[in-house]
Amino acid sequence: MLKFNKDGLIPAIIQDNDTDEVLMLGYMNAESIRRTLDSGQVWFYSRSRSELWHKGATSGNYLNLCSIWKDCDDDTLLLKVKPAGPVCHTGNQSCFYRQINEADDT
Repeated sequence: MLKFNKDGLIPAIIQDNDTDEVLMLGYMNAESIRRTLDSGQVWFYSRSRSELWHKGATSGNYLNLCSIWKDCDDDTLLLKVKPAGPVCHTGNQSCFYRQINEADDT
């Protein structure tokens, strides 16, 4: 059984099914997981807007689901997807395109 946090959310790592590149991290609730499984496209729960979010509904850059995995503690998901375009809202393929180095403020 999945372990959701106190807000009813679980982190979901999004990975490209073909390249294994980590594309983004989002949060899901039970309803977004159900919608993802039912539709074959990824849905999240937006913490900032407090609502369900169909990834790609605005941009057309949908995440097409290949499989969902859970970690050994049942508290994190890994979704393997085929993206229909850039995943990041900046237009980058992945949200992880900026490396931290010693000169960065941490």
